[in-house]
Amino acid sequence: MSEQRGDRTDRGDQGGEVSAAWEALVATARRTVADGLVVGTSGNVSVRVGDIVLVTPSGVPYDRLTPDDVTGVDLDGHQVLGTLVPTSELPLHLAVYEATDATAVVHTHAVHATAVSTLVEELPLVHYMAAALGGPVRVAPYATYGSAELAANALRALDGRTGCLLRNHGTLTHGTGLDQAYDRTAQLEWMCRLWLTASSVPHLTPTLLTHDQLTEVTEKLRGYGQQG
Repeated sequence: MSEQRGDRTDRGDQGGEVSAAWEALVATARRTVADGLVVGTSGNVSVRVGDIVLVTPSGVPYDRLTPDDVTGVDLDGHQVLGTLVPTSELPLHLAVYEATDATAVVHTHAVHATAVSTLVEELPLVHYMAAALGGPVRVAPYATYGSAELAANALRALDGRTGCLLRNHGTLTHGTGLDQAYDRTAQLEWMCRLWLTASSVPHLTPTLLTHDQLTEVTEKLRGYGQQG
């Protein structure tokens, strides 16, 4: 890491935390490619460390990123770490951090989710894991990538949710950490693939869950996993 980057990081007493967070961010970004959620340098990932938001840089293949490439901005979008230009979707990420208590955001161009975004206003309730995203997944109206309009549209679609679809664009999820944000993205892509598969069978229509059924699952998921 360059001296300038180190000085800025140490000044905030976050040097080790930032380095670890950057390593985790790069691993998550590479995972989006390995799992087929993005192609090339499409999509982007961010993680918040205090008042710094680490983000993937614009147009750089994830397999080329090194510890010296750490790229970070403050909550107003001013670059405070690194020299690489941050992702063009920075307004989208910053809007999520301003409106929620998220510490990580994942945006992809996952093919099944993007296909669904062109077909419906809301992902049909084909599976109960919609409850893990807060309820029926909405589709944000189309807007040019990187624009304030896209960020505003996404926030409306995310109201009460931890994930949404972006029309003719892709997915957006957030969480309390990179693993959770990524898992929500993967789950959303899987549900979209499931609905497309079921709805493609000729002469048959997929059965959908009711909102009461989804509410019941939402309550049950509160106790899911290992406790304590």
